Amino acid sequence: MMHTSCEKRLVIVLVAHEPYTRCIEDRIPGIWSETLFPDITATYIPLLKMMENLKKDGVPFKLSLVLSPTLCALLDDPRVQEEYVLWLERLISLGEHELERTKENKQLSALVQEYISRLNEKKVFFRDVCGGLLLPKFAEFAASGNVELLATAATFCFLPHYRNLSEVIDAQIEAGLLSHRTYFDSIPSGFWLPLMGYTEEIEKNIHKYGLAYTIIDSHGFLFSDPLPECGIFAPARCGNGLAVFGRDPETPSDIRSQFAAHTVYRNQNRDIGFELPCADLNAFLAGDKERRLTVFKYWTQNNADTVYNHCAAAEQAELDAETFLNVKAARLAEASRELKDAAVSSVCAFDARELGSNWYEGIDWLEQVFRRAAKRTDIACSSCTEILRSSGALQKIRPFMSAAEGSGYGETLLDKSNSRMFTYAFKAAERMVDLAGRFSSDSGLKERCLNLAAKQLLLAQSSDWPRMLYAGINADYAETLFKSAILGFSTVYDSLGSNCVSTEWLTRTEKYFPLFPWINYRIFGKKI
Repeated sequence: MMHTSCEKRLVIVLVAHEPYTRCIEDRIPGIWSETLFPDITATYIPLLKMMENLKKDGVPFKLSLVLSPTLCALLDDPRVQEEYVLWLERLISLGEHELERTKENKQLSALVQEYISRLNEKKVFFRDVCGGLLLPKFAEFAASGNVELLATAATFCFLPHYRNLSEVIDAQIEAGLLSHRTYFDSIPSGFWLPLMGYTEEIEKNIHKYGLAYTIIDSHGFLFSDPLPECGIFAPARCGNGLAVFGRDPETPSDIRSQFAAHTVYRNQNRDIGFELPCADLNAFLAGDKERRLTVFKYWTQNNADTVYNHCAAAEQAELDAETFLNVKAARLAEASRELKDAAVSSVCAFDARELGSNWYEGIDWLEQVFRRAAKRTDIACSSCTEILRSSGALQKIRPFMSAAEGSGYGETLLDKSNSRMFTYAFKAAERMVDLAGRFSSDSGLKERCLNLAAKQLLLAQSSDWPRMLYAGINADYAETLFKSAILGFSTVYDSLGSNCVSTEWLTRTEKYFPLFPWINYRIFGKKI
């Protein structure tokens, strides 16, 4: 049974986000096969399967989960669902060719067969069990109380950049909440700040929508005024009543450098998609000359040609789960002693891709964390909402500006490689606020134009594009998509100014840009 009376609680928050890569037809589905499809295969489906396993075995668990609106829009898109099944089928065909190629090597051949079996299982789960719809499955576990879903901004916008244009922050939050209600039919308690970007008074925007809490990076919490008496081991409140939790700063680095780096785990950087001759990859590439990642990775991380062994990796995942819980329980026990036996908690928040996509055995590790935590009395898995329910009066603080990007302040989102993006996006935002005020009662063709402009602006504000430019990863795609969004917005703006709208252009653009079909441009209007 769940140890609800335990005063040492562990909150695990997974943040699942994908940039909206649906807008440029000639790059689809190539861009999906680089990130979205591998993430569905390695992280999102295994997460659901993990939850089903725990439920079947009667293991209580608590997981907090952020499913960004752009990720939800992609997972709900029939085009994505169709292309994903085709992608799986091409991988299975590649696996059959690999069986023939590796038939003289029993270890490799057995591993290939295992990969093929797993791909077939995921295909059946996705297509037949879920009908291509993963979001309702997540909603089921949220309704059962095992999963707490947090809302987030519509397009993962770095909100501190718009602190001087409050209507934009409101619009991002409001559209995020509309997405949450559309896909999960529920009212969230928590709000995830994209990239944990916090700046003074942003809590006012969050709290006005009835949200109860948010999570900020540890340095933003610990540099608060006044200093938090319990450090990051207990929540606090802002002046307007919004509760804030400080993130445990050690968990993300521990997962990458301590657990995921064990030599028995699978080497995610060696893939036959980049190691075999292109002729051996034809079943997967289907005539495309550009090499791509596959799921066929055969080696461990010991810097030698040691064939990966699932059983050995599973055993290590169990040991690492126990180590993780021991470390967290010891740290919470020490914090409780220092705080005179007060109730304490640790909020471990990190990118969902760290489990599965980056660390192949990560979901197995997480399952073992839940299974072992359910048997312990010194630590219990919980959620931020449960902690708030059992907390008394919370200390009032003013958090310090912070982010989980760059050196802790989001500076990589506004440097010489990408600052021009913000210039255009901010000007478009000012114009959108003006349009929402001037055309507040319009309907028909003008309303369609304004709704399209709102969607294009939201997309242009995504933090994904400056991050890609800064990192030099898919930078040309990010540049092209951003320019397309700004051009689409500008076309609407100029058309409304001249009172001449091309219905042909509008219809075509709406078709190629199905993001947020429920959008209402009035979310950018000034709030009284």
